Amino acid sequence: MATSDIETVGSAADTAKIVVAAGLALGGFVAFFMLASHGSLVQWGGLLAGLIVGAVVFFTAHTGRHFLGFLRDAKREVEKVVWPTRRESMQMTMYVFAFVFVMALFLWLTDKTLEWLLYDLVLGWRK
Repeated sequence: MATSDIETVGSAADTAKIVVAAGLALGGFVAFFMLASHGSLVQWGGLLAGLIVGAVVFFTAHTGRHFLGFLRDAKREVEKVVWPTRRESMQMTMYVFAFVFVMALFLWLTDKTLEWLLYDLVLGWRK
């Protein structure tokens, strides 16, 4: 299923779902700090419960479903990528190193030539 280029305006219920989802996620963070005296297991349980329930509510809204569609499309596109082999990666790395070396040599030679031209010939300064 391809995503549509037309954006639809969410309803008030979708907006309310997003606000509730954000509130639940925030509530999970608040619970994490408020339950510090009850032990780390209860602390993390409160945090995870708030985040998971908030995510479930978010993904029932139009925006959440749209986001899931985007993730599916992105996964499909990543599967189409042709990754280079180890040999190709090593070759390209060597090309980059060689280019960097040649450019460093060129810039060093240019610098020394300009230094010689300006300081020795033009200005007459000797080192």
